[in-house]
Amino acid sequence: MSTSELVTSQHLQKKAVIYIRQSTPHQQISNQESLRLQYALQERAQRLGWHAQDVEVIDADLGLTATSAQHRTGFQELVAKVTLGQVGIILSVEVTRLSRNCSDWYPLLDVCGYRGCLIADNDGIYDPGSANGRLLLGLKGQLSELELHTIRARMTAGLLNKAARGELALTLPVGLVRDALDHVHKDPHQEVQDRLDLVFTTFLRLRSASKVLGFLNAEDLALPRRDRFGDVVWKKPTVAIILQILKNPAYAGAFVYGRTRSLPRDPAALRSKQVRLPMEQWRIRVNDVYPAYISWEAFERIQAMLLDNYAEYDRNKTRGVPRPGAALLHGMVYCGECGHKLVVQYKGGTRYLCNFLRQKYRVPVCQHIPGDAVDPPIVQAFFQALSPIELDVYSRAVAAQQQSTEQVSHAHHQHLERLRYEAALTERQFLRVDRDNRLVAAALGKRGNEALAEFKRVEEAEAQRDAPALPLLSLSEELQMAFKAIGQHLPALWQQGVISQPQKKALLRCLIDKVVVHRPSPEWVQARIVWRGGESTQLQIPVPVGSLKDLSGAESMERLVLERSAQGATDEAIASELTAQGYRSPMHPFVLPSTVRGLRLKHRQFLVRHQSHPRSVAGSLTLTQLAKELDIAPHWIYDRINNGSIQISKDAKTRLYLFPDQPATLEQFNALRAGTVKTIRF
Repeated sequence: MSTSELVTSQHLQKKAVIYIRQSTPHQQISNQESLRLQYALQERAQRLGWHAQDVEVIDADLGLTATSAQHRTGFQELVAKVTLGQVGIILSVEVTRLSRNCSDWYPLLDVCGYRGCLIADNDGIYDPGSANGRLLLGLKGQLSELELHTIRARMTAGLLNKAARGELALTLPVGLVRDALDHVHKDPHQEVQDRLDLVFTTFLRLRSASKVLGFLNAEDLALPRRDRFGDVVWKKPTVAIILQILKNPAYAGAFVYGRTRSLPRDPAALRSKQVRLPMEQWRIRVNDVYPAYISWEAFERIQAMLLDNYAEYDRNKTRGVPRPGAALLHGMVYCGECGHKLVVQYKGGTRYLCNFLRQKYRVPVCQHIPGDAVDPPIVQAFFQALSPIELDVYSRAVAAQQQSTEQVSHAHHQHLERLRYEAALTERQFLRVDRDNRLVAAALGKRGNEALAEFKRVEEAEAQRDAPALPLLSLSEELQMAFKAIGQHLPALWQQGVISQPQKKALLRCLIDKVVVHRPSPEWVQARIVWRGGESTQLQIPVPVGSLKDLSGAESMERLVLERSAQGATDEAIASELTAQGYRSPMHPFVLPSTVRGLRLKHRQFLVRHQSHPRSVAGSLTLTQLAKELDIAPHWIYDRINNGSIQISKDAKTRLYLFPDQPATLEQFNALRAGTVKTIRF
């Protein structure tokens, strides 16, 4: 029987839909009373006048939040039934069960008002089609959306306050443990501590995570990790694991909260997208909270190295890891016209190419600079800046190598000791088990055999590794002295091939921050070297051009060549004079004698008039002269000489084919051409 004047016979002819929802799967298990209360709404629908067969329950959204309707199939089904006019009333314990988002709530009210569908909760029954009903339901929807924000703010206020003091208990990385009194200590496992120290020291030495991975794989060393139960396990190293260790501020003793930010993604997704923030945008950071493996200054230096190694040139403007390519300035060259970073192109020679605007706007390339011409002057400027410096590089390199060798040897001995303990532990467990319990005994026996086999394998590998005691470094006395005065001797080492391409690039980056290049004319490149610390050096570098006309002083140089050649100067002397005056050849920074000779011969100025063959011989015709007289091609005569139709020998003095300069010669050739004779002889 209906107990509300809003419920009419038209409503009773349609269905009564009960919408049931709980926000999380945990609430489904822990809050059973709320679930029973929602299912009890079926009795209320019957008291309002609906028959039991006309009452429908929609509970497909159990465990889903109401912040969005995109992922709630039950809510979408409800809206579809209301739109089709099949629903007379919607019952829910609270209207917040339907939606906590006004963008989903008000469209439902509009559809219900248009189709004459009522909405009921524990407080009463409302008609969305009336002004009062829409006002009350609208307020309830707005309050439910605000309530979600209020609850979240209330829950996170205390959390942020505790995090600001560095006392919030976050998940600790491997190598740090929390005791029963909530104090954080280093892991008592000494091998874990030493292995993490090895990762940090190796990265600071090699400056690349991928090189650290190669080092660990070459030494067959594993890295400690935590499994899902929090226990320490040893796994094969990967770049991802190494980066997680290097990027975790807890190893520097810092408590950090808010390293990521939640960004909305596809509305159908249940979770938002997590984006990592740069260090300067971290919300809370408290130093010296945890026992540190490295100092905070070392951590910042590691992050700067990682960021610089990330070779996303166009967007992040980083330099990338030094690579074996021929371009020594890759990652450091910027365009003097548009300011963007230049990329390296090895097709057709080493070139620095500015193609940012071409890729983005499909416009012509700003400029392209030949690397073989630009790199040497920059390197010379680097040598001049480094020449006053004296560094005891050799002693430092030996000390670093000894420290690395000792750390690796210590890590291998710790690994062997851990495997020895694990083999002994499995043996003790096997001896304590009841032999009649064959299933357990078989499993423990198999585990013990595997542990013992692994121990034997590592022990043999360690014995082979210790057998060849090779000297640490074998350098001659001269090379040691060169390293001790590296500033003066580096140019010689640079040319001897002792230093590899990646090492050369790393050395250049120690002093050079960037190089800005601009090509105002085809023959010159203006380079500005920005040194570490902000100082700069300007250079004007000649670059190769395609031809002599591309040089700005080509006309004056040509005039000087003709003048000096007319005075009888040699090509070498003219080339030296022009080089001293600042002139150059197209492909070289100085004037070549061949350039002078080419200009001279172009204007038919000969130093000594001579030729390899005389132009004419008295009383004879050369083959070319005869062909001209007969108006035929010279190769026609050569072809008949080769096949024997014309029998003649070369003159011993001139080494030419000479024909008698007589009318009979022309008559014989005309007869041969006409076919009246087969051969002619001279």
